[in-house]
Formats: sequence, structure tokens, C-alpha cells
Amino acid sequence: MDEEYDVIVLGTGLTECILSGIMSVNGKKVLHMDRNPYYGGESSSITPLEELYKRFQLPEGPPESMGRGRDWNVDLIPKFLMANGQLVKMLLYTEVTRYLDFKVVEGSFVYKGGKIYKVPSTETEALASNLMGMFEKRRFRKFLVFVANFDENDPKTFEGVDPQTTSMRDVYRKFDLGQDVIDFTGHALALYRTDDYLDQPCLETINRIKLYSESLARYGKSPYLYPLYGLGELPQGFARLSAIYGGTYMLNKPVDDIIMENGKVVGVKSEGEVARCKQLICDPSYIPDRVRKAGQVIRIICILSHPIKNTNDANSCQIIIPQNQVNRKSDIYVCMISYAHNVAAQGKYVAIASTTVETADPEKEVEPALELLEPIDQKFVAISDLYEPTDDGSESQVFCSCSYDATTHFETTCNDIKDIYKRMAGSAFDFENMKRKQNDVFGEADQ
Repeated sequence: MDEEYDVIVLGTGLTECILSGIMSVNGKKVLHMDRNPYYGGESSSITPLEELYKRFQLPEGPPESMGRGRDWNVDLIPKFLMANGQLVKMLLYTEVTRYLDFKVVEGSFVYKGGKIYKVPSTETEALASNLMGMFEKRRFRKFLVFVANFDENDPKTFEGVDPQTTSMRDVYRKFDLGQDVIDFTGHALALYRTDDYLDQPCLETINRIKLYSESLARYGKSPYLYPLYGLGELPQGFARLSAIYGGTYMLNKPVDDIIMENGKVVGVKSEGEVARCKQLICDPSYIPDRVRKAGQVIRIICILSHPIKNTNDANSCQIIIPQNQVNRKSDIYVCMISYAHNVAAQGKYVAIASTTVETADPEKEVEPALELLEPIDQKFVAISDLYEPTDDGSESQVFCSCSYDATTHFETTCNDIKDIYKRMAGSAFDFENMKRKQNDVFGEADQ
């Protein structure tokens, strides 16, 4: 271990593994360490089921009815991949797709007045949806056509809207859309967690709705994908990429100290040895003195023996409860997957309800979501602090990732990855940087 590296990475969460993969592909010498004996850090999938009970201090362990423990892979952080989003692009460019199999999530639903409805995102679905009255449908359809045709480089498509100055609130007003429609457009299509976006320029929202529709158009059932055997497969896939390009991995390796000289990182000390480096990437748990708490997320993992009611017996789905519907500031999310994704025993479902904590009684905050899931066989409650770095790394060359937020997809995580890359490399992130070099197969036969 007493060697010099370009980059040392601490923690094997998804953000860290993708960055370590990109750095290795770009010819950097990378050492990747984790104090845990498993991959994934905060974003791992726990298997067997007994391990999950232990982790949540439930000494009695799973009952017989849960089936075989090793049939379970339970994510600690529930997220889906947008089919046309940045993480899928990263997987394709690096060809990490060859290590993973994905399934399309069967449906996306939105909560209104205590019931759930399928999210309408195409003109046809809009016309058939029960969420709106007949005239509202026509106006919503016009809005969707406007968004689909909108091109920020072609003023002819603007219809009097200025993408940089017109607020989204004004765009909704222009199409005369009612509050319910605004709720599901902002939260279930544009996937905002709060209503702060309404007074911002509309371009970002229009692009988010486009991403949703384009992702949906790829596979038809929903815009989301999910990997077989759980999200823990993702960091492992990128770790493999890094290893193919000469990255060194050490799990179960305690980090005793991060060594700084004149305010700049020079190495990491572990078990009496020092590995030297020019740059360091890590998650917040490795540098508690360089991060600040930015809030909390509650996630409740629920094991069910039935699909969620009113979802057409889908074996996977997402439900968004817009904040307005339950008098909150931020949305509540439910991600549900099942035995169909090799993450649970036959006939079992895993639903995870999550939201940003707003009160002193977080469990009460997710009640509207839990009511949709009843009866629940077993609950595991996790309340996590969200951390963000206080240091951008420009002086110290220590680059820390942000904690995984309450969103149900990986777009914010990818933005963090691109931002860290830009600060480390000094140039904007370009997906082309992730492409494997031709003839670079280091002992990997082309499949």
C-alpha cells in the first residue's frame, strides 16, 4: 500500500465508484478503499434478509414466512433510473451495462384526494385520465404538445414564452391549468420535491418534462428502470470498470487519518501504512469536520405480501404524493419492487416510503404513504442526516460527495458527480471522457 497514487477514493457508494471508474478510464492511478467489508456504503443492497434485521436491531430475525434469506437484496436507498437520464448514459458510455440487467418499472402513479392515479404523460393518456375533467384535459394536452415541440434554440416554438425570464407559474397560467394539474405536472412529471420552481424561469421545468416523456417513450410502461438484484449492483459494476483499468480495491480497510500538508491532502493512513495521493474523493462519513448537516431524510422499508392497491397489481411502481395534497412543503415518495427483480422471496414485495423530514415526528410525516401499503408484514425505519461539503476542494484537493437525497431517481446524484469531476479536472464534464478506449480490454474478452 506504501505507494503514490493520483487519486485515492474512500467509500464505495455509487458516486465514489462512478468517479473512480471515470478517473481510471482517463489513465489516473486510483486506490479505492472502504472501511466496510461490502460495496455500496450508504447505497448498498443488504443480503441475506437476516443481515437487514440485524442492521435494524431486530434480534428475533425474519419469520419462516419470509422465505429464504438469500433470496433478498434490500436497498437502503430507494431510487430508480430515468431511461433517458444521465446515469443510463454513463452506464452506456462506460459499457458497464454488460455487467447488469435491467427491468422497466411497471407504472408511475400520483396521489390525489386519498386515491392514486396513473400519471398521464402522453396526449392519449391525458385524454383517458380520471385526474381531470374534459376541458382540463384539452388544455393539458395543448400544454404537452407545446412542451414536446419546444426547442430553446428555435424562437418559433416559444409561443410568446421567454425560456430565460418567463416563470413556470406564468406558463401554467397561459394554458389555464388548474391546481391539481399543476401539482402532478410539477411533481410527477418534472419531479420537483417542493413548489419553489414555480417562480423560477421555465426552461429547466420544460426540459425536465421532456426528459420524463423521452424516457417514457423508450419503453412505454414508465420512464424508470431498475437493476435485477438491486441497486447495490451499480457501484459494483463501476468498481469492476475501475479495476479493469488498473484501479486497486481494498474493502474492510480502516481509514485512520487523512494526511494534510499546508492545507492540501497528501495521503491516507491505514493500519500503520501511508498511501500518498494528489487528490482525494470521499463520502461525508470520512471527513465529518468538512461537512455540514443540510437536513434529514426518513426512509421506511416495508415488506409486503401483496401488490399495492389500485396499481393494476404492478410488480414494481412509483407513487408520488405531492406536498399540496398532504399539507407539506416536500413530496412523499414510494418506490416498490418485488420478487420479479430478484430482490425478494417469491410473492413478496419491498416498498420504501421516503421524504425530507420537516417536523419532530418524522414517522407521522410518511403516514399517508404507509396507509397505501397496508397490510405491512415488517417495517424498518431509518432516519438519515443529509450532509454536504463545506469545502469545494480547490485548495485542499479533498472532494466530498453529498448524501443521497429523497428524490426517487439518480439525476441529482449525477449532477453531483459532474460537479466533482469539474472541480477535480478543471474542465467541464463530458460524457465522451467516459468511453472505454478502443482495444482497451485488459483481459476482458469482447462479449
